[in-house]
Amino acid sequence: MTTLDAPLAAVLGKVTPAQRKKFEEGLGLRTVGDLLQHFPRRYLETGRLTKVGDLKVGQFLCVVGEIVDCRQHTYNDRRTGRPAYRVEAVLSTDGPRLKMTFFAKAKHTADWHQRRVAVGQRGVFLGRAERFRDSWQLTNPAMTIFGQADDEDGAESMIDEIGDLYPIYPLTKGLQTWDVARAVRAARGQVAEIREVLPEALRSEYDVVDIRTAYDWIHAPDTREQVAKAQHRFRFEEALVTQLVLARRRRAHRELGATARTGGDGALQLAFDERLPFTLTDGQRAVGEQIAHDLAQSHPMNRLLQGEVGSGKTLVALRAMLRVVDSGGQAALLAPTEVLAQQHHRSIVTMLGELAQGGTIFGAAEGTRVDLLTGSMTKSQRTEPLLRAASGEAGIVIGTHALLQDQVQFADLGLVVVDEQHRFGVEQRAALNDKAQVPPHVLVMTATPIPRTVAMTVFGDLEVSTLRELPAGRAEIQTNVVPLAEQPGWIARVWARVREEVEKGHQVYVVCPRISGDDAEADQPEVLDVDDDGDPVAPPHSLAAVDEVLQELASGPLSGLRVAALHGRLPAEEKDATMRAFARHDVDVLVSTTVIEVGVDVGNATTMVILDADRFGVSQLHQLRGRVGRGGFPGLCLLVTHADDPLSDARARLDAVASTTDGFVLSRVDLEQRREGDVLGASQAGRRSGLVNLRVLRDEDTILAARSAADDLLDRDPQLLDAPLLADAVTDLERSQQGDFVDKS
Repeated sequence: MTTLDAPLAAVLGKVTPAQRKKFEEGLGLRTVGDLLQHFPRRYLETGRLTKVGDLKVGQFLCVVGEIVDCRQHTYNDRRTGRPAYRVEAVLSTDGPRLKMTFFAKAKHTADWHQRRVAVGQRGVFLGRAERFRDSWQLTNPAMTIFGQADDEDGAESMIDEIGDLYPIYPLTKGLQTWDVARAVRAARGQVAEIREVLPEALRSEYDVVDIRTAYDWIHAPDTREQVAKAQHRFRFEEALVTQLVLARRRRAHRELGATARTGGDGALQLAFDERLPFTLTDGQRAVGEQIAHDLAQSHPMNRLLQGEVGSGKTLVALRAMLRVVDSGGQAALLAPTEVLAQQHHRSIVTMLGELAQGGTIFGAAEGTRVDLLTGSMTKSQRTEPLLRAASGEAGIVIGTHALLQDQVQFADLGLVVVDEQHRFGVEQRAALNDKAQVPPHVLVMTATPIPRTVAMTVFGDLEVSTLRELPAGRAEIQTNVVPLAEQPGWIARVWARVREEVEKGHQVYVVCPRISGDDAEADQPEVLDVDDDGDPVAPPHSLAAVDEVLQELASGPLSGLRVAALHGRLPAEEKDATMRAFARHDVDVLVSTTVIEVGVDVGNATTMVILDADRFGVSQLHQLRGRVGRGGFPGLCLLVTHADDPLSDARARLDAVASTTDGFVLSRVDLEQRREGDVLGASQAGRRSGLVNLRVLRDEDTILAARSAADDLLDRDPQLLDAPLLADAVTDLERSQQGDFVDKS
């Protein structure tokens, strides 16, 4: 007998050092427990073994056989004219021989098929029986190859165990599903005791099977129902431990203590509200009341404000900042880029007018000062803003990570607003806490709508407010895909349409994925598509670059128009000057990278052309599109692509964006297409998210139930003294890299 902590070698039996290395390094399995947690990725419905004596066309087969012939052929693909490959293998069974054919575009793929079905290989083969040229074929075959020929006893034993569902495991090169299944079978038979993390009462309440049963049913199920119950057990356990970590963090945060910001006499916020040329939406009022309630508490607010592009999040945040200033405190707005920080500073100063010039002869009596601090500012430019922040004269300070530097001090920092798509990590939170006498209130904004369970899993220690209603004056945005691979002549119409908009007095954005043609990497979005082997798909042409597109347009289809460039490598003064010129309508067409993705607000901009749009993700395209249609004029977004396959994932992304302007619908599409690690912060933890069994869309109900269970458990037993093994699991997660991911979310 053995334990879950025992080395994997305890159950591997007679394997070579090379094979053991494949388990340990290829699959990352070091212990018996790791092996039992290595779950099948799918199950083949075998219908038990088929007797092959009397075949029928279309019959589904599950047979044991041996490869007796295998040959590779080369031919020319009629569509592309390029060489292609075909591997033909013959399978000997207890009935007629079956021919299997595998097609490949690449030689290395064909070689892989040929090695997989080499002469002498034995295994279980599944597929449909068909007739072609008077011989039986096994079409679309799936297979599990047995181990070496000297392992016939084990092979026959394995065959005897094949039931209606045959598990297929994730593998590494050199291992077959048979090898993993054999080791798992040995582990299940040798592990004497498996500690139960979930208390019996909790399992009963949430219909969760015990751990031993779950392992048996996940690895050797008799029915799909058993698979589902086992999967539910492991997903619920993972969700519960994660939600307990987040719930404990929420409770610890509430106990920190904070200064209640009740708004004082409310003079500044009232004066601002009276200046507004429009009425707040119902959603803005409701969220504003939630935030005001949080600010008035004696524990720190920790709230996520999400909303559609243009839903008025910045206005809601500004009113919260003014409330803190009315309370005698200060507010800091942390932006991810200098362009966005400068844009926020301009727009907030404009919205406040004389209220932003407090302490000057031009300012209102109830006004304050609004200062900007960025990394590119010179020492002399920073001196006065730093002094005003330290003295409390500046009620609102807007900046980038420069706000986190040691020399930046506040007299009474009461609120930190963190803007779009910026992960406010534990280090930044600690840095800003150090600048406050007591922990400040925190408001995190995102214009990327987040499905509910993503918010609960990624931002689980924040309360969530959502703005769905768009303010009056936001016009509809029409979005069209321009498929140049199919219609190369349409690009001329794109630029003609741009010229038409400019002639109407409007302005246009042209977005490129790169800065210059010499730059393979800079400002280029992540390559989102992979081939059948998991390798990135290279673009079929050179991606559009700002410098080149600017020259081509200025000397070609847009000659005579005022065209300017904007990208992250320009000096800060030049970026600011360009944005100001565009806002003043001194520029007709702005050729840019994605630096204009968030926060840029020019009401006269009505059209956006996104070149090589297939290189961007769904949420990023939606963000970019939100820069137009903000001034009451109808918006137009043209998604230009060279993607040549109308059925590809790239075209599916573009079609999804073109089909709706509902960011909450698109966020689900985006999450379904992207890898889980991307969504859950792989860049934060330096690896894929620690979520192993959970998928935040698929398992919504499980996550909701786990959150409820976590709160109930902590209400009754804050230290989890009655569930010591569960408490250990929570502590382990808090200390792990995954806990680091949770911290940084």
